[in-house]
Amino acid sequence: MKGAPSTHLAAGSLAGLARLRSYSSRRLSSWDRTGGNADYLVIRPGDRQVLGEIQGAGCVRHIWVTTLAMPAEEHDLVGLVLRAFWDGEPTPSIEVPLGDFFGIAFGLRRNFVSQPLQMSPQDGRAMNCWFPMPFAEGARFEIENQGENGRLFFFYIDYEEHRRADPELARFHACWNRQNPTAGTARQQGYSRADYGYSDARRAGPGLGIGGPWDEANLTGECNYVILEAEGRGHYVGCNLGVDVFERQVNDWYGEGDDMIFIDGEPWPPRLHGTGTEDYFNTAFCPRQEYCAPHHGITVYSGDEDWPWGGKNAMYRFHVEDPIAFECSIRVTIETGHANALANDYCSTAYWYQVGRTQPIRALPALEQRLPRADRG
Repeated sequence: MKGAPSTHLAAGSLAGLARLRSYSSRRLSSWDRTGGNADYLVIRPGDRQVLGEIQGAGCVRHIWVTTLAMPAEEHDLVGLVLRAFWDGEPTPSIEVPLGDFFGIAFGLRRNFVSQPLQMSPQDGRAMNCWFPMPFAEGARFEIENQGENGRLFFFYIDYEEHRRADPELARFHACWNRQNPTAGTARQQGYSRADYGYSDARRAGPGLGIGGPWDEANLTGECNYVILEAEGRGHYVGCNLGVDVFERQVNDWYGEGDDMIFIDGEPWPPRLHGTGTEDYFNTAFCPRQEYCAPHHGITVYSGDEDWPWGGKNAMYRFHVEDPIAFECSIRVTIETGHANALANDYCSTAYWYQVGRTQPIRALPALEQRLPRADRG
């Protein structure tokens, strides 16, 4: 009817900000309960502390944290682990190293802006998350220090307290993975740089002007790097990916690896089959610039003229406007170079919503297995 008010405006949209809603605004934070200015927790090595527990129904709307290692520790964002539990569950729905959860691999800090995740000045010291996290019967947040030194840990967890939960809302999940090194079929088969056209322009990639193992085929996706594997009903909302190109290889441009997302146990080829890593992350033609946008970006580029793809590279893609739905299961994968030809170090954090989870999320490896490699040689 003409002039009737809209009833479907999203709570977080500018168009919907004027609409009054029924909830109570609440916060968990590290404020100094003595009234002083020590507004932080001290997290000693080996400590696993509860940041806060919430009873009843609600939805987390924003998380802000910053941390300081005392004394300084090189990989402090890798050694801190963030966990969240919904509705009294015995295993976490979020279990990710702190820096990776907030958007960047390798324990690095950068100033970057996306819609759901941000790192803010100075040099990425402040970390923010705007993924909504609903719950029906309570929530619990934990931080664990697996590093060698103590940490000062400051945080806000801003949430809405509801009278009852919306039964149509799924639970937020995040998990971390790493494969070090990846398949590297070209190296295992003993190919040389000359085999891929570095000394003979006639053997360059078909129409691309670059060399590569173009004759190899990937007709199963079985050896692809796995970003997410989950069972239940829900939708995948994105990831961040780190690729450490730690040694020179034949055409070590990693971006020819196609994304392949398998829904509900479907066979190869999946309904969601992409054309390359840089394409899935919404860039093009071998980008060599750091860049950030609301739903995609490159947060870390470490190459140079002598070795364009050497070192650490980090990127993100968020399916905020285009979440990928699954009814029974999902397997989000990506080739590590065309046909998994390259032997690199991959790590990732996946973000998704689901209901009906019947098994724990992917277990987080020990700290020694999460530490990034030293700088490229």
